[in-house]
Amino acid sequence: MSKCVHTACGLDCYDACRIVVDQESFPKITGDASHPAGNGALCVLLNKHMHEANRITTPTVDGKPVSMEEAMEAVAEAFKAKKSLLWRGSGNMGVMQEVTNLFIERIGASLTHGSLCDASGEAGILLGRGVNRTLPLEQIEKADTVVVWGRNVTVTNAHLMPFIEGKKLVVIDPVRTPIAKKADLHMQIEPRMDYYVAILLARFVFMEDGQDEEWLEEFAPEFEDFYDYTREHRIKAILEHIGTDLGEMGRILEYLRSDKIVFLVGAGVQKYSTGSYTLQAIDALAATLGLFGKEGCGVHYLGSSKLGFDDPFAVDTTSVPKATTNFAYFDTVLVQGGNPAASMPDSARVIDGLRSVQNLIYFGLYENETSALAKIVIPAKNFFEKDDVRLSYGHHFVERMHKVVDTQIGISEYDFTASLFRAFGFEGLRPQEAYISHWLSQCELHEGCYRSPAYDPKPYSDGFGSDGDDEFEFIEDYEDDFINPKRFTKYRKQSKNKPKDETFWLLSPKSTKSLNTQFVRDNHVQMHPDTGYGDADRVRLVSEHGSYEFVVRLNEDVKPNCVVVTNNTVGVNYLTPAILSEEGNNACYQEVKVRIEPVKGDE
Repeated sequence: MSKCVHTACGLDCYDACRIVVDQESFPKITGDASHPAGNGALCVLLNKHMHEANRITTPTVDGKPVSMEEAMEAVAEAFKAKKSLLWRGSGNMGVMQEVTNLFIERIGASLTHGSLCDASGEAGILLGRGVNRTLPLEQIEKADTVVVWGRNVTVTNAHLMPFIEGKKLVVIDPVRTPIAKKADLHMQIEPRMDYYVAILLARFVFMEDGQDEEWLEEFAPEFEDFYDYTREHRIKAILEHIGTDLGEMGRILEYLRSDKIVFLVGAGVQKYSTGSYTLQAIDALAATLGLFGKEGCGVHYLGSSKLGFDDPFAVDTTSVPKATTNFAYFDTVLVQGGNPAASMPDSARVIDGLRSVQNLIYFGLYENETSALAKIVIPAKNFFEKDDVRLSYGHHFVERMHKVVDTQIGISEYDFTASLFRAFGFEGLRPQEAYISHWLSQCELHEGCYRSPAYDPKPYSDGFGSDGDDEFEFIEDYEDDFINPKRFTKYRKQSKNKPKDETFWLLSPKSTKSLNTQFVRDNHVQMHPDTGYGDADRVRLVSEHGSYEFVVRLNEDVKPNCVVVTNNTVGVNYLTPAILSEEGNNACYQEVKVRIEPVKGDE
């Protein structure tokens, strides 16, 4: 007799879809249409690509196949080294991924902090709001106007589409994305200019007395100082700089006169050293309009999924920045569920560092650039093959992930940790089900669904900060601080004699066929036909950090001064800088411009 099992997708995206599986027909799966954050549809990554990927099935040591017992003995021996590091990716979002922290703490090894993805933006939210609360989906559904800002919803958050159907839609993005083509208004700005757009829009709102003064006086009384700050920005020069004009800004302001407005902000706006201040500026615009704590209003970014939880895997140990890790410093490095050789900025530096590690351990699902460098390779179980709990950074629903199938392939993170506890004679590791129950017991059951303890139907309705009794903090004049006095230029006028810029902004968004470097890889660079190249031409992109060859794919939706290389493309991070954002310790993938050179034979 067949048996249906409910689980959830563990892949790294906002949606965290609930899945129904008939165990007799697996890998055929269906989405649970009754789930509040899903409509029953599942993406091609779940239905196709993850099952076709080149999976690791056998442990190896020094390139030779061994039993799992022998491989784990080698791992235990490697962790007797003096300096050890766990570098974890985010390909699987189940909470049990972090059980390995407990072993790392016991041996006094290091973890990482910061992010390759969203930490700069979250830091900006914390600067203004004090705490990063997720805007509930029902508030998005109640909005009249939705502003999609640097977020390609159809690729990264497709299940949000029904919540924005029929609304006035504004998109702010350097690329004419699929969601931009559906919009009532698409503002195709220059890259890295989102901060200035937010500041000028706030200034115009003040100029026409469109601010919500009653809300501001109660929750953000420093708003007049913020208005003074916006006035320091010269309108004409900055409009030229960001690639727009008064007419287009006026059209956006028309939409910002709606009663109920939601901003859907993506990670694209904060892939820069100043990314945190962009999010704080967008929040400041929302505050000027009084959009926090009201029905159908707010700002939706990547939420803090663990907010409100007591985390049993939170540990006290040393850490290094994830985006700029110096692997060469460590004797043993465990790479868990990630591919730093391809996904970290400045690939040449990263690969050199990984090659110098005496004991490089790769613990993951698929063969990739990092597994090829590893001394010890441990195959992992995928999320259909183990029990777990899935939180979401896109909504408040929490899912119990039930094991769907048994397999002899791989080892779970819990069993990996238990093996190391035994090898070192450590006690105190609780049964796996105890950890799972610990997470779920903190949730509220609502209409058959677990809901995060951080759920708030109208976030910030009482105020800001962790206790809800703080004021909103507006962006300040950062030219007065001691960190970087030239962080933001308040352009007074545009030079008429500037030499032509022959470089192009590098944009590196997500792909529909991959999850970062998992699944289908690419070799293309998308560029506007005005560059003079043709489809299928081979070119070399060159930055001050490195170079790599790509195949041209012409795309009129890309601005003429930009190139797009999706983050699943082999070689893209040979071009990107190993620097950290000023707040949040985040990678700055798009803080780079490139030259285009024809490859010999294609001139």
